[in-house]
Amino acid sequence: MIKRNTQQRRRAIVEQLNHSGEVSVEQLAQAFETSEVTIRKDLAALENDGLLLRRYGGAVPLPQELAVPLRGPSVNQLAIAHKAAELIRDHNRIIIDCGSTTLGLIPELNEKRGLVVMTNSLQLANAIHELENEPTLLMTGGTWDPHSESFQGQMAEQVLRSYNFDQLFIGADGIDLNRGTTTFNELTNLSKVMAEVSQQVVVMLESDKLQRRIPNLELPWEQISTVITDERLSSQAADIIRGHGIEVLLVPYQSSN
Repeated sequence: MIKRNTQQRRRAIVEQLNHSGEVSVEQLAQAFETSEVTIRKDLAALENDGLLLRRYGGAVPLPQELAVPLRGPSVNQLAIAHKAAELIRDHNRIIIDCGSTTLGLIPELNEKRGLVVMTNSLQLANAIHELENEPTLLMTGGTWDPHSESFQGQMAEQVLRSYNFDQLFIGADGIDLNRGTTTFNELTNLSKVMAEVSQQVVVMLESDKLQRRIPNLELPWEQISTVITDERLSSQAADIIRGHGIEVLLVPYQSSN
């Protein structure tokens, strides 16, 4: 069987599992001409997605009563993530903040080599760990914040300040055209530290967030380099953002209907 990329191979594993009722790591490694380590990562990722249950040496289908639909990044968030990935070069040192849009960036990293990736999100850390190219993974540590499902606090800030990064990729709950990005979360200091230790700060968000009135300023325009959003952003709003010295990158919008 010819080699496939990660997503194609994982879909094929699920299809084979549903057909045969059981799969083994050894058989899958031979069938897909890859290592058993890679197959174990595939099975771990598929189990995390609720598509199977791992067993010693292989996997079995997930019982139907346990299967639940999982939410991932939307098609437009994935388009934004794809555009953001174009800014990443091999061997870059990057920070990826928690969030559904930034989560869409993780599969794109498989095309990069020699990355060092810092995150404050367990969900993102698990996804990064499953990548075949195995970038160096760093965690901020700190105090767990259930609202943002990420680590925050002074310990996380101290860890970040001990590094220098090429890029920060961060989402936002909203945009204030006069001030910068805004958030529902009152814990904003870690975001500011992430920006301080990064040469380029890339904000990733869908354009409909421009309409949200949110009181908490997260990053002022002075700390932001680039905004990536969809083409529904009005030309007037884009011009205002560019007037703050920000690069604005737009991706095509796809309706979910």
